[in-house]
Amino acid sequence: MKKLIIHSIPVVISFIWLFIEFHTFNPVILTGPGFLKFYLILILGFYLSGFILKSLKESISTTTFYFALFIFLLGIIKLIRGILLEKPVGFLVMILIGECIVMLMFKLSDVKDNIKH
Repeated sequence: MKKLIIHSIPVVISFIWLFIEFHTFNPVILTGPGFLKFYLILILGFYLSGFILKSLKESISTTTFYFALFIFLLGIIKLIRGILLEKPVGFLVMILIGECIVMLMFKLSDVKDNIKH
């Protein structure tokens, strides 16, 4: 339950920012710079909460993995939409690649912890 609350905080903050700034809860309809700001707030807050949990010696749970997968799928949906509308998507591609690397590091460190025990 503690992990769910900790991971929900950045999601709630990013959606509150989205509503205050753009008066919507749908990030997919945003244009490039607006979506990138929302997405960066979302992933930076989420991975900061993940690193906080990791520093508290908590293991990476399936809840964390599902949150990360949800955030990644949101980026993929926006990437596909941007490609279909023939918009530049270079920054989003770089963010998604970085997100894959961080998710892989989380997963590998979790596997390494399981091997030690």
